Amino acid sequence: MTQTPELAAPSGIRPPLRKTRIHRAWSVAAVAFVTLIGAAGFASLPALLIDPLHSEFGWSRGMIGFAVSINLALYGLTAPFAAALMDRFGIRRVVACALTTIAVGAGLTVFMTAPWQLVLCWGVLVGLGSGSMALAFAATVTNRWFVARRGLVTGVLTAAGATGQLVFLPLLSVIVEHSGWRPAALTVACAALAVVPFVWILLRDHPADVGLAAYGAPEFIPKPSPVPGAARRALKALASAARTGPFWLLAGTFAICGASTNGLVKTHFVPAAHDHGMPVTAAASLLAVIGVFDIVGTIASGWFTDRFSPRRLLAVYYGMRGLSLMFLPMLMTDTVHPPMVLFIVFYGLDWVATVPPTIALCREYYGDDSAIVFGWVLASHQVGAALVAFLGGVARDAFGSYDTVWYSSGALCAVAALMALVIRRRVPQTPVPVSAPV
Repeated sequence: MTQTPELAAPSGIRPPLRKTRIHRAWSVAAVAFVTLIGAAGFASLPALLIDPLHSEFGWSRGMIGFAVSINLALYGLTAPFAAALMDRFGIRRVVACALTTIAVGAGLTVFMTAPWQLVLCWGVLVGLGSGSMALAFAATVTNRWFVARRGLVTGVLTAAGATGQLVFLPLLSVIVEHSGWRPAALTVACAALAVVPFVWILLRDHPADVGLAAYGAPEFIPKPSPVPGAARRALKALASAARTGPFWLLAGTFAICGASTNGLVKTHFVPAAHDHGMPVTAAASLLAVIGVFDIVGTIASGWFTDRFSPRRLLAVYYGMRGLSLMFLPMLMTDTVHPPMVLFIVFYGLDWVATVPPTIALCREYYGDDSAIVFGWVLASHQVGAALVAFLGGVARDAFGSYDTVWYSSGALCAVAALMALVIRRRVPQTPVPVSAPV
């Protein structure tokens, strides 16, 4: 049983208590989960756009990959500022604006006729909107509403993206194959808009808004005053974290994480499989199945993070991912066969399992600034993804296959596993300075 007050406590004095069965934090987490699912369509579409845009407009895969890379880079670079904006204006406002921006960007693509318009609509607008809906949103919700079960909740919210992928990828692939890419883009826009009223009505910024302590917190904490200077605070958090070794190790490993997931598999798996004769719908379905096992792997990773060393977990995850990518070129054929299914299962369990231990390490080292610092770590993730999304398309144009990219990414994952083991446990007696709100 948890205890819930009758009224909010604006003065910081905890009001009379009443008993309730389920803490409000779980309903907020549920709203965040559904929101992330509804916004996942934008991440599912790029892999399905490459061949249709190449066929209709004659644009090179490198050019299309460049637009996707802008999207991925802005997705990451926006995250730390979005986390700071959530402290200034609240989660609801930032997320509602982000979803609207995604809808506008995806909707405008149906009118494009030149590559720069793809870069503007899908690269810039959808990139900025999705960056404000990035994993920093999940980290902010978890940090504000939970003290206990943070690893588990982080895993569940991270898995929301995989759940959305499972929902949207097969649907969008059928739409692209039978009706073209424009109706698919409009589907993404409508899905993002549909979530906006859901967020505005049901999401709450802080436990104190409903007179509660965070789940597992020993005492009630009043809601902090809005923090002005969001951009300045984000940059100060970066400057403070950049003076520490763990930040660079976390940023480096997460850059490789992004390169080997969003940049490579999410963007290029479908066209790579199609190169070997596999129908687009079959390849997209396999990518969606990765999402099924990603849900299991990510939630399990959150549970493990509450109990085991996040450093060792990261080393295991990156090592497993590297091995699976090394074997992938040998499994590509024109049909789905058992070894390919084994890759999908093995790789899917590891897709974003790296997120809960990475957030846990940011929280261990950077305290109150951990969501913003994780936003910067996520920026490195997306820069790595952006580079491989672009270079993967260039490599396909130059060599006629993706084999070189698969092998290179597998080797990078082995490097990430070693980097994770180098991260030292923080010594409590020598805390890392964190930036003060301005």
